[in-house]
Amino acid sequence: MANGLLKQNLAIEPDVQNFIGFVHAAVTDLGGNAFSAALGIIELSQKLRAAGAGTGYPLPVTLELHGTELRVGWNGIEPHTIAHLGAPPGDEAVAALRSRLQRSTESEDPAVLLRRNAEMERFLEESRARTEQALVDMQAALARRQAELQDSMRQAETDALTGLYNRRAYDVRVADAFRAAAGQGGAITLVLCDLDYFKQINDEHGHQYGDTYLCRMAQAMLSVTRRQGDAAFRFGGDEFAILYTCGKDVALKRALQLLALMNGRISMGMAGVSPQEPCGGNLGHFIGRADKALYEAKGRGRGRVVVDTCHADGAITYDEYDFSGAHVDP
Repeated sequence: MANGLLKQNLAIEPDVQNFIGFVHAAVTDLGGNAFSAALGIIELSQKLRAAGAGTGYPLPVTLELHGTELRVGWNGIEPHTIAHLGAPPGDEAVAALRSRLQRSTESEDPAVLLRRNAEMERFLEESRARTEQALVDMQAALARRQAELQDSMRQAETDALTGLYNRRAYDVRVADAFRAAAGQGGAITLVLCDLDYFKQINDEHGHQYGDTYLCRMAQAMLSVTRRQGDAAFRFGGDEFAILYTCGKDVALKRALQLLALMNGRISMGMAGVSPQEPCGGNLGHFIGRADKALYEAKGRGRGRVVVDTCHADGAITYDEYDFSGAHVDP
């Protein structure tokens, strides 16, 4: 069982030197060979300094007797054996040494105390500065990581050619908007778009021109998606979609602007959900209505917008608008 002799904090260099002196005195007082222990004491001083002793930080150390071994411990590590005594010292010798060491630590030089306080103040100030800098670095690293994550998410849901949202983003955003509109009584409008005769454009002018044409369509779509929550998508090829977070009246004006920007060479089908047009059914039914309206636009000559209207009795009618924006009677 260990018999504690001394506990001390080695904050500054004089603390280290005093403690080494106490260890040397303990070897001598307890009947050890000071010459044999010298190498171990030198090695101890090196280890204590490497552990932070004398740097302003209060490194706690203990000096203890374990049988015939004199040992020093710090930072919770296995105590380091300094010397082996020839025989276990008597209780009186141990008590006398413990008392002497305790008195020595209590009667320190005032100049040493002042220096220790100054060193501790310096250490605490440096620790505060390091902690603040570490916090700044951590916040900067977190901001970079968040930016990288957001960029990765944007890339995962963005069409590489046009910069519009891709099919993956379309599936998520349309579903979310539909649930919100159905649950909160809001209004959304879905517009499905196809470029008219795009294959012919590609064949006549080449794929590079075709890519430029697709990007022109993307820019035109972005120019008519102005409200927060509106989104433009490209599925691939010449298939596009726009999600509007508004009723069909406003969405139709935007769709006709898009038709004009593309010189009347796109076909569009539109369907909406609103308090005025709840139209029962699920998400698939809603998207199917817009898709059927697009099919109608193609069948009626292309270059136009066909609007799906769902009536109270469940009947669906289609209103048609041409390149000029005029309503076309069936």
